Amino acid sequence: MAPPMPDTAEMVDRLAAHRMLGSAPRSELEWLARHGARHHYAAGELLARRGESPPEIMIIMLTGHGAVYVDRGAGRKKFMEWQAGDVIGVLPFSRMTTTIGDPIMDQPSDTLVIHRDHFPEMLRECPEVTAILVHALVDRVRHFATTDWQDDKMMSLGRLSAGLSHELNNPASAASRSAKLLGEALSQSDDATSALIAAHLTDVQLACLDVVRRRISATVAEPLSAIERADREDEFARWLEARRADPQIAGALAETSVTIAMLDDVANGLPAGALEPALNWLAAGYASRALATDVERASARIYELVSAVKRFTYMDRPTVAEPASIAQALADTVTVLAAKARGKSATVDLEVASDLPLVRAFGAELNQVWSNLIENALDAISEQGRVVVSARAEGSNVVVRVVDDGHGIADDIKGRIFDPFFTTKPVGSTGLGLDIARRIVRRHEGQIELETRPGRTEFRVVLPAESSVG
Repeated sequence: MAPPMPDTAEMVDRLAAHRMLGSAPRSELEWLARHGARHHYAAGELLARRGESPPEIMIIMLTGHGAVYVDRGAGRKKFMEWQAGDVIGVLPFSRMTTTIGDPIMDQPSDTLVIHRDHFPEMLRECPEVTAILVHALVDRVRHFATTDWQDDKMMSLGRLSAGLSHELNNPASAASRSAKLLGEALSQSDDATSALIAAHLTDVQLACLDVVRRRISATVAEPLSAIERADREDEFARWLEARRADPQIAGALAETSVTIAMLDDVANGLPAGALEPALNWLAAGYASRALATDVERASARIYELVSAVKRFTYMDRPTVAEPASIAQALADTVTVLAAKARGKSATVDLEVASDLPLVRAFGAELNQVWSNLIENALDAISEQGRVVVSARAEGSNVVVRVVDDGHGIADDIKGRIFDPFFTTKPVGSTGLGLDIARRIVRRHEGQIELETRPGRTEFRVVLPAESSVG
């Protein structure tokens, strides 16, 4: 073999000092030097643009620094970086079809560039270099998968948190408002109790009054329209005026479940001077109990939402595969997405078989699948649309279906929806949701399938039941 030309020899020496490729045989480094072209990149030079076909070159970094920047709706950030001693661009066996972001040389960089047309010969002539590059490709894929997965999860949690903040705000505001009113109602109840004591009722009269109180407490007041409430208040005011009692009490009585017949019982069992204190006492006591019930309901709703989020994210749970309830996971996902559904006046129906078996799963990962699929379905439907989420056992599998009544997926893009970074959503969407969902399902030894036509799109996830997992 003829000795290498002086410039080639100098390049071989630089490749021998290369952090990644330097351990390859010198003969292979000579092959790279002969088939590569030196290229200098200026600081700020863009190698490609996101969404475009990637450059068809492999770039061996000799000096300099660069990075890939992406913007997924939360601002531009560095996705990955490289420096002298790295190899970037297209690598042998790479299946990358689109550029994932904006790759930019941050610093002036000297490189050796090899076109992919030389790859077939490189595979034959440079086995050690090829092995090094394949390992680098595996590391790159692992980095992409981990980063994509985490980014999509964080963006998903960010969207959910926005909806959940609204969901939590409603019961929290209700609890705060009712608690404040409860304090006022208790003060009124104390005043009414003092006035009732001053009326010096007999034990028999107090017993009759307590019977009415119990009847009111046992009856839930029905929700009334503004007109119905006004009519009820007018009716009580006329009753009070007929008995020369303060008609202002009518408003408080209208909030209770008391009836005219009950009021007649009170009036017939008490002396005239004790009627107003007794009615004030009944109204204040009912208001206090009703407000306490409101606080309890609002607090229970907050607890329910927090519990659903905790189960959804698998907080405080080990990150290992374990028997998991698909039924509970779907219910929690629908709960945390309720605000988004309500924002579109959409109906989300959950139909889960009562005998649904468990699956062995990384629960937080599967919840990311359900979240992606149901969110996509909600995005696909029109206002007042419908999404049906169902799950049932079929043979040795658990089958989850997410069906929406949107316009369907066009034939020309149906085959690409699982591709990484492919999206029909506005700028800021990752285009990773379905790709990640498919990876997670495959990790659980399952499969994800699609059927679509105008008016009906179904994503179907098939997972082995826990009893069938070896």
